[in-house]
Amino acid sequence: MAACLGPLSEMRSVRTVLEELDEEKQPDSNPNSSASASASIMVMRHKVERIFPVYARGGLSPRSDPAGNSGSIVGDSIWDAVRLEAKCEAENEPILSSFLYASILSHDCLERALGFIIANRLQNNTLLETQLMDIFCDVLVQNRGIKRALRMDLQAFKERDPSCLSYCSALLYLKGYHSLQTHRVAHALWNQGRKVLALALQSRVSEVFGVDIHPAAKIGEGILLDHGTGLVIGETAVIGDRVSLMQGVTLGGSGKETGDRHPKVGEGALIGASVTVLGNIKIGEGAMIASGSLVLKDVPQHSMAAGIPAKVIGYVKEQVPSLTMKHDASKDFFEHVAIGN
Repeated sequence: MAACLGPLSEMRSVRTVLEELDEEKQPDSNPNSSASASASIMVMRHKVERIFPVYARGGLSPRSDPAGNSGSIVGDSIWDAVRLEAKCEAENEPILSSFLYASILSHDCLERALGFIIANRLQNNTLLETQLMDIFCDVLVQNRGIKRALRMDLQAFKERDPSCLSYCSALLYLKGYHSLQTHRVAHALWNQGRKVLALALQSRVSEVFGVDIHPAAKIGEGILLDHGTGLVIGETAVIGDRVSLMQGVTLGGSGKETGDRHPKVGEGALIGASVTVLGNIKIGEGAMIASGSLVLKDVPQHSMAAGIPAKVIGYVKEQVPSLTMKHDASKDFFEHVAIGN
């Protein structure tokens, strides 16, 4: 059983927490047992949060591996936490118990649960649920890069989106997460030469979620697609690790040119709502683009750009603004910029 990344006194497996939860469910003659069990669940959730690695908050390098084996997953704290949360939710909302069992608790790993959930959301009369689930599971279970990325993404959603209640809720309900993982599968299929199938998945995601990501686009890990609605990412776009993209973002081309024609977004960048970035231009690492901007030129590292067309109006204090998710600047800052212009 793998050790976790907390202090030595707290190196406990989430599976131990699950076992404790099962013990708490045993009949108790104490009339206050229900309240006691609820309190225990809250304590266990807190313990689970404390022993997770903090990739999404930037406490560790997103590429670091506690065991020194690059690309490997040591234990599976994320999956154990999802199961714990699903058990808690089934107990708190019995009407959802069948749904939670079918979606999460009946599966033996995160990949198969994710495949089941997305297949159910994307299925229609011609793309059957069973066919889609086979496609997703074949790719998710076999591709080690995707296995790692989908966990990093799940943690990014939980840590950076204040409306995300739990890992379980992100896995079950957030279309930004579902769109991103479907793209990862479609990208793997595209690279295998199965381009027609990859484009079919792209089309279906666009119809169901309102998110259009070309299967050839390259996207790093630890990504947040907040809301996701209206997001468009073109064929030759490249997005680095730990990037956060708000709703309505377009990473598009500037005309009918062919070849490498879409933006390149550096690691840790934060791109606000309804930002349009056009052409083969570079958004530097740790840059922040203010909501509603039109970006037509390169944006330097750790700078803040805003306007139509966008101009550099300052520099961000945070090394990785995508993690802090601070989109705004102070009133004094903008007054200073206005006076300067």
